[in-house]
Amino acid sequence: MKKNKVDYKLAGVDISAGNEAVDLIKDSVKSTFSNNVLIGLGGFGALYDLKSIIKEYDNPVLVQSIDGVGTKTIIARKLKKYDTIGIDLLSAAANDILVMGARPITFLDYIANDKLSPSIIKEIIAGMVKACRDTNVSLVGGETAEMPDTYLPGEHDLVGVITGVVEKNKIISGESILPGDIILGVPSSGIHTNGYSLARKIFFDIGNYDINDTPSGLSSSVGLTLLEPHINYTNDIFTLLDNNIAINGMAHITGGGLIENIPRILPKNCTATISKGSWDVLPVFNCIQSIGNIDEHEMFRTFNMGIGMIVIASKNQVGPIKNLINVIEIGKVEEGMGGVKLI
Repeated sequence: MKKNKVDYKLAGVDISAGNEAVDLIKDSVKSTFSNNVLIGLGGFGALYDLKSIIKEYDNPVLVQSIDGVGTKTIIARKLKKYDTIGIDLLSAAANDILVMGARPITFLDYIANDKLSPSIIKEIIAGMVKACRDTNVSLVGGETAEMPDTYLPGEHDLVGVITGVVEKNKIISGESILPGDIILGVPSSGIHTNGYSLARKIFFDIGNYDINDTPSGLSSSVGLTLLEPHINYTNDIFTLLDNNIAINGMAHITGGGLIENIPRILPKNCTATISKGSWDVLPVFNCIQSIGNIDEHEMFRTFNMGIGMIVIASKNQVGPIKNLINVIEIGKVEEGMGGVKLI
């Protein structure tokens, strides 16, 4: 009996689709390259010339981080709208190194799914490219992985690796935070990229809403509200740093919310006191809390509640900071044993 020939495509992996995806994105990706990038797409690795950076810094330190978009990709699939989750990916990673005073310079992405669709990859990368160009980050490479039987049909997993640089004696670690310092919040655009498993349960399982429904209190549909892009704070923070504003500490408010992220930068003798009524909580969080009957503490340790970045500075820096970027005074640092108090 003659056996049928078996190839990689029959096993569920289409190499030609991968090549097509690269062809669709290569020109837009190259548009993010600075003069420091020495090799285009297709190589086994990315080459980045550090000579100009070394000239600008006395003691440059590389800062790296890795992050993902999580289950926000499910919202993109439900809406068939993939042009913003690439923005989310860069923002999530960039903000994590930004809090140390690092300027992001290069980015790598990993996109995995069960079956590769070149048009979807193009849409994801388009958002990523825009975000990179907006903050002068070079998208130096990436990987698309087609993994049948590993991922559910139609689902995507996005991971990003970012590298930045900071002057060693200008690293912002939180060590200089003192009792009496002021806590400033930089507003978020929405849920950003954390808490989506709970948000999906609330809206779709408990509230029984469709992706296109608009619950009372929201100005847009559930889908568009949840897909609102994660803000990248790079340009705002460097507006402060380039104007010689002294920042004692910063925290990116991601998973764990204000309650768990602020203590990561506090000295042992300091407690953060947050005044809950000092800013307007975004409607999406009020909606989630109401539908799910969620305890306030759980809300504050799961979601950002409308504050995407924390900047801690001495009182005499607050005025200059407010003159340069949009921030809200939401609390202060007090003597204590650590942690966050909500008042």
